[in-house]
Amino acid sequence: MSAPSRRDRTRPLELLGLSGVFAVFVGVVVLISTREIVLALIFAGIAFIVSLVGLAMLALAVRPDSDEKLDLDEQDRGQGH
Repeated sequence: MSAPSRRDRTRPLELLGLSGVFAVFVGVVVLISTREIVLALIFAGIAFIVSLVGLAMLALAVRPDSDEKLDLDEQDRGQGH
């Protein structure tokens, strides 16, 4: 069985990074507008979770191309399915 490619291994980090950037942006906007740190942290946490779930759902909605389908078929045959 072949090891996952570098892109496959870094994909979760990309989703976490984008969600983190979005959460920081929302937190800064709320902090600037309300001057309350606790409220900014709450909104940043909510934005992080919502953006992470949304990006993960969009990633799941992408259809695999022919190379990925071939790789999945090879992995299935290697496991005896």
